[in-house]
Amino acid sequence: MADKLRAQQQLEALQARYVGTGHADTTKFEWTSNIQRDSYASYVGHPPLLSYMAIGMGECREKVRAQMIEVSSEEGDVGVEH
Repeated sequence: MADKLRAQQQLEALQARYVGTGHADTTKFEWTSNIQRDSYASYVGHPPLLSYMAIGMGECREKVRAQMIEVSSEEGDVGVEH
């Protein structure tokens, strides 16, 4: 019983600390929004990956970085909630 309580407390701590952890009431829209936001944050936060993507897009790294920050900040435009 103590293991279940400890696991529940750890899950609640993770959910309080990290928005994208999810919970039983997380909708598909919220889940995909979190995935997209976390992906863009990862691309911006890892310079080698950002450089790789910038080369593929044919743009300078800072321009791609600015575009990704702009897209990730537009929370209402992530998708259409049904």
